[in-house]
Amino acid sequence: MQATRRAVLTLQDGTQFEGYSFGYAGSVTGEVVFNTAMTGYPESLTDPSYEGQILVTTFPQLGNYGVPPQDGSDSLRRFLESGRIHCRAIVAQDYAFHHSHWLAARSLAQWLEEEGVPGVYGIDTRALTKHLREHGSMVGKVVVEGCGDVAFEDPNTRNLIAETSCREPMVFDGDVDSEPHRFDAGTSAGGDGRKTVVLVDCGTKHNIIRCLLRRGLRVVVVPWDYDFTDIPYDGLFISNGPGNPDFADATVENIRKAMAIGKPICGICMGNQLLAKAAGARTFKLKYGHRSHNQPVRLAGTDRCFITSQNHGYAVDSATLPPEWEPLFVNMNDGTNEGIRHRTLPFFSAQFHPEASSGPRDTEFIFDKFKDML
Repeated sequence: MQATRRAVLTLQDGTQFEGYSFGYAGSVTGEVVFNTAMTGYPESLTDPSYEGQILVTTFPQLGNYGVPPQDGSDSLRRFLESGRIHCRAIVAQDYAFHHSHWLAARSLAQWLEEEGVPGVYGIDTRALTKHLREHGSMVGKVVVEGCGDVAFEDPNTRNLIAETSCREPMVFDGDVDSEPHRFDAGTSAGGDGRKTVVLVDCGTKHNIIRCLLRRGLRVVVVPWDYDFTDIPYDGLFISNGPGNPDFADATVENIRKAMAIGKPICGICMGNQLLAKAAGARTFKLKYGHRSHNQPVRLAGTDRCFITSQNHGYAVDSATLPPEWEPLFVNMNDGTNEGIRHRTLPFFSAQFHPEASSGPRDTEFIFDKFKDML
């Protein structure tokens, strides 16, 4: 019999869900959101887009295949999406105390304990998800027995992009297992025939870097507010990231400078929102966001559809796009924007995650399209 403590998830509207603690025993607050994926909790936990959030998994069981090893470096993990867990807590209906997988290095509970992240199981996640769908994502807190209370705090009032971005530019010019090196404007770009891509790190998932490296590209990763326009580069890539895009005015201004230069630009998730803002469009907060592996999107102007992996709480208002821009993809569930493109220039973006990890890889061709533009 496993020794457990009681844990209570309280939403800001006063609704409570009682369960049991696993992993780290501590009390935390954050925005409560749900993900409908059946697998992929190691990738989701380390996705910087979940910074400050309490993640609810709708699939009933959590932890049955353990956690992969932390191979690689903090700058580029082999199996995870960043160097640490970004969720404030994770909530499930049931936790598997015994895991089994050929790649597992430890249990989910051990990993959460090591990183100071609480887990909660025994909660009616179906009722919780229905409540969030009806009332929208909201701030909540997890209070574990014997650990004291915490005050509600909305992470979207902070610049989460700055909190998750790298601090200094770095260069990846080897394979997916090679270490990055510090950026040097005199030596870091060009010289060996590789095309150079500047990746603006707004909280990037490591699989974006891996996908670019697998296509033979040199990747210069720069902080979210870094003016990269003086760097010799062949294309610009804008990463995913957490929170409110309105905090990234510095990024938007640099994107506008890049648009004036005219070299190819591609954005993913937060990158879609920031490219749209640079073009002059507006964004808005979704009621409960898109977080799953089964979001259907349609290529605008066609009947061609794709199943995508997504994780975002904000979206682009397509009606505010200037005349020279148009929607590229549309969400088939709610009709919201899933990507934009310029009508004549090589600028485009996707709101979903073509690099998946975890999730379907139906749209990884977007990386090929970007490379072909360089």
